[in-house]
Amino acid sequence: MKISKTPFEGLLIIEPDVFEDQRGYFFESYNEKKYAGEGIQYRFVQDNQSKSVMGTIRGLHYQLGPRAQTKLVRVLSGTIFDVAVDIRQGSPDYGKWFGLEISCKNRKQLLIPKGFAHGFSVLSEKATVFYKCDEFYSPEFDSGIRFDDPNLNIDWQIPSDKYIVSEKDKNLKSFKEARNNFTY
Repeated sequence: MKISKTPFEGLLIIEPDVFEDQRGYFFESYNEKKYAGEGIQYRFVQDNQSKSVMGTIRGLHYQLGPRAQTKLVRVLSGTIFDVAVDIRQGSPDYGKWFGLEISCKNRKQLLIPKGFAHGFSVLSEKATVFYKCDEFYSPEFDSGIRFDDPNLNIDWQIPSDKYIVSEKDKNLKSFKEARNNFTY
């Protein structure tokens, strides 16, 4: 497996070793021992999966400490633009975002540690997203930031007139107003 660092501390791009032949392909999407050997040591306790149509934006979501979640995101079908926003107060990258196209074809994964808000937009006709979490969902610690916050200025890679966003996500607070207990 290939692990690439991003400009953000702890945010990693993971590309599994893929074995292809005339039958198709095989790869390990997660192997605790191999990840630990690379210094990635999380105990994942919950798997989540969503299916969305083109133009959908989900996010920006996170859970506050002590129930903050590290996420390992991959795409089972289609293509997304995955976004992580550094919300660790005192970080040199505080308030900055990183985006990566992830698809069933490129098989990239994004490891998003605690202290980042997460969201994605769907670039293909449909997309199925799968992610592992190292903490259970806890509604009382659920928080988020508006996807269209002008201070973040995220380019979701789709025209704004094509956005499909849930009412919950439309009503999230701005970056400056959102609940946040992360420090660098």
